[in-house]
Amino acid sequence: MIIRPWHETDRPFLRTLYLHARRQSWRWLDGSDWQLEDFDAATRDETIWVADDDGHRAGFASVYANDNFLHNLFVDPDWQGRGVGSALLQKVQAEFTSTGSLKCLAQNERALAFYQRHGWHVEAEGESPEGKYLLLHYRLP
Repeated sequence: MIIRPWHETDRPFLRTLYLHARRQSWRWLDGSDWQLEDFDAATRDETIWVADDDGHRAGFASVYANDNFLHNLFVDPDWQGRGVGSALLQKVQAEFTSTGSLKCLAQNERALAFYQRHGWHVEAEGESPEGKYLLLHYRLP
């Protein structure tokens, strides 16, 4: 598996992955109005990395590079538990120029545990339309 910059030809697959992975991961939310095009708005002006396993796009991460802010990290539900998320996160962390940050919905316990296993620490909490979130930081070694 390689982690590579995204290409415009990835858009149809990543739209589908984003929609299905959110529905799978955020079951407590009503995703009935979510659309494929949500990916476009959610990643606008971001650096996007794709996990590619011999042509299969297994996941992606998107980052506000200037802010070292990890905005999205989603793995195809069929590929979870195979190291895809870890590989994407390692790539993102390697690109950070200072302390990284991300927001994780508090109810997304699996994701929160994943980030904490990789050295991220809860720094604050807040509220969003999707519910309570935790602000996590990753300090460069």
